[in-house]
Amino acid sequence: MDENRKMYAQLGISEAVYNFGEERLASLRERFDAIDRVAEYNQSKVIAAMQKNRVNAGCFVGTTGYGYNDVGRDTLERVYADAFHTEAALVRPQITCGTHALAIALSANLLPGDELLSPVGRPYDTLEEVIGIRPSKCSLREYGVTYDEVALLPDGGIDYEGIRAKIKPQTKLVTIQRSKGYATRPTLSVAQIGELIAFVKSIRSDILCMVDNCYGEFVETIEPSDVGADMIVGSLIKNPGGGLAPIGGYICGTAACVERCAYRLSAPGLGQEVGANLGLMTSLYQGFFLAPTVTAGALKGAIFAANLYERLGFRCVPNATESRHDIIQAVELGSEAAMRAFCLGIQAAAPVDSYVTPLPWDMPGYDSQVIMAAGAFIQGSSIELSADGPIREPYAVYFQGGLTWYHAKLGILMSLQKLVDAGIVRL
Repeated sequence: MDENRKMYAQLGISEAVYNFGEERLASLRERFDAIDRVAEYNQSKVIAAMQKNRVNAGCFVGTTGYGYNDVGRDTLERVYADAFHTEAALVRPQITCGTHALAIALSANLLPGDELLSPVGRPYDTLEEVIGIRPSKCSLREYGVTYDEVALLPDGGIDYEGIRAKIKPQTKLVTIQRSKGYATRPTLSVAQIGELIAFVKSIRSDILCMVDNCYGEFVETIEPSDVGADMIVGSLIKNPGGGLAPIGGYICGTAACVERCAYRLSAPGLGQEVGANLGLMTSLYQGFFLAPTVTAGALKGAIFAANLYERLGFRCVPNATESRHDIIQAVELGSEAAMRAFCLGIQAAAPVDSYVTPLPWDMPGYDSQVIMAAGAFIQGSSIELSADGPIREPYAVYFQGGLTWYHAKLGILMSLQKLVDAGIVRL
């Protein structure tokens, strides 16, 4: 313990901050044990899917060009489908990010005259231009797809009667964002998502239900695909990539939906038959193998952050005692100065670019300046230790990731250290 204390001091953590963190940790052992049990189950689930599909060294061979008969690519997609209990999966390095994956899923399964409905309020900022809420070239709106939404209730609950009133004959697809995005609303549990899907299907069974699963994979023992989702969509530089996938996204779901997504990603008539793996298969397989334990470490970090910052009087979403359904921890800091100090601490704890000072900037896809701290091995990898947020009220910062629990712990302590150094927080 004394050696740990000395090492943290060497990294810039004061005695007062270190002791404050240790006091908060003392009460979290039972919750951390529960997280480890979920990770153990999910680890076994991933291994079972890999064994069933006979993953072997031949799956790691690189392909180029058209990528015809890419055994590694095709096997990986069967692994994802089996792990998430779906009929099919599209898992490709050609999908650049989560927003891209969502855009593919939406544009592939919506036609002119169809309507898209969000029953959980406004989607994440970068989807606003995809949908056409904010005008953009090639948006769904430009192609004749309309959009409507139902706000969550004041307590964060789902407005079922509001949803019933909004479903129209042209409603084709319902998009459900599991995580909070840049909003201080509760993350939806898989059980809540299942209830919402069942309600929508009870009104019209032909309505497609898509879940933006970003930040939620492997947090619970079940996924939205286990409770009726027609598609679940996510990014490989978040949870399922385990910190090793350098790029990519996935769409898992019904065979019909995934086939359309493959045609949209490549071209009609080509679909999943093309798309070289470019030598990335080892990273994609090994990242998926590690994902349950990496996610567990990030989840411990989120719980630690809430317990630390709530004790200091800051509003945290989720709060210190709530159940967890994604890896994101929102902390309402109340000022731009506090956001800058927090992000400076996260950056200072990074193994990469630790000397850099994060500053707000006009990030593509957002209507407010965004500050982002991320000293990551992979650019934009939010399963790695990171913190970001739009510079607008309530000046909330969104903390996530940490490839190990110990790195997440250091980042949180360093964020507090910078707030203390700036005179914003007193211990």
